[in-house]
Amino acid sequence: MATTNDATFGPAGEVLEPDQKVTELLDVLRHHLAMDVAVLSMWDGDLLVTQVVSGDGDSFGLAPGVTIRRGKDLGRKMEAGEVPTVVGDTHEDARMADSPLLRRLRARAYVTTCLTDTTGAPYGLLMALAHHPRPALQDRESRFLSEVADFIRDSLIDLRRIWEERSRVWHAICDLVDNEGPGIVYQPIRRMTTNAVVGIEALSRFPARCCDRIRDPQGWFADAALVGLGAELELASIQRAITVLPHLPAGVKLAVNASPKTVTAGLVAIACDLPERDRLVVEVTEHENYTGCAEVMRAVDCLRDHGIHIAVDDAGAGYSDLEQLLRLRPDVVKLDCVITRGIDQDPARRAVAAGIVRLAEEIDGKVIAEGIETTAERDSAIGVGVHYGQGYLLGKPTPELAVACSVSPGVGEGGRA
Repeated sequence: MATTNDATFGPAGEVLEPDQKVTELLDVLRHHLAMDVAVLSMWDGDLLVTQVVSGDGDSFGLAPGVTIRRGKDLGRKMEAGEVPTVVGDTHEDARMADSPLLRRLRARAYVTTCLTDTTGAPYGLLMALAHHPRPALQDRESRFLSEVADFIRDSLIDLRRIWEERSRVWHAICDLVDNEGPGIVYQPIRRMTTNAVVGIEALSRFPARCCDRIRDPQGWFADAALVGLGAELELASIQRAITVLPHLPAGVKLAVNASPKTVTAGLVAIACDLPERDRLVVEVTEHENYTGCAEVMRAVDCLRDHGIHIAVDDAGAGYSDLEQLLRLRPDVVKLDCVITRGIDQDPARRAVAAGIVRLAEEIDGKVIAEGIETTAERDSAIGVGVHYGQGYLLGKPTPELAVACSVSPGVGEGGRA
């Protein structure tokens, strides 16, 4: 989550799920006022908690969850008329020239108004900020902002209800992370022609419910991402999974899953210091094209330079696969189960798989077929050149490392990985 060490700001608080309609409305507001960022924030005691951001929030030090200390004082001064709601140039307004908050934000112009909830109780602030002066700003801009605030309150969302729901999820995930993270099970990856185990994939397992809602592992990770804890939860899972590295049989590697954000948010520091890091495979899991992000590519290169293997997950499931494979040149390409399932009955699936095998050979990579559930699927995958596989036929997920690494496929826990 976003944090800052500035004295004006506090630790990151719980994050509101950015409602798409609110985000779109803030986009309109920002463009209408020709400002750099528009922000919706909520009072939490004396703190002002950033919840939804449109525009370049990073350059102002603002992101969902960032809290501003003494924010309530700002609201009281606004209501008393001591602080102007529209300032085109803070350096030219004596009332705001020495404001520590504006200095920290590096804001030279702003428009702001107080926001109330559906009961009329004070809720927070709606602000639009700019780094450079906006001398054309006039008081009528504040009236426009007030109309937007009314529209948010009356027409879009019960802000406080959503805040409370997101806050409960935030605390549930924090509690899980602080208590060693989710449970881990292991699913074998086999060389299908010999049945030998060449690797195991670590998969997370969670309580059946999160805040009284039934959630599968994907649901837990989705909730964590919504409240700004996606990377923290993934890192907690990875840290628990890698404890088995010293206990793996010779020749067996451990695969862990990490989103691009997690790769850049701490995975390098964790993985590159591992004594057995040459037995670690990082599966980068993302359906959007991330290879254009320099920060992600630098982190991936650092992992690879330290002997860690890189895998691309779900190959064949997205439009950007080819470009990502060419730019990333992974050591392992995992063929998505959408291609694997029914491959024995569909020439088109076999053609796609054969094409990925050919590409992997050109970049010196190996292909693993996911979701192998029948002998016909296994044999068809082998027939198009896929030598490695993972799936129920080859071994179910199990918490027992010895079972996952056994020569014969074992019966693990129920439920798909």
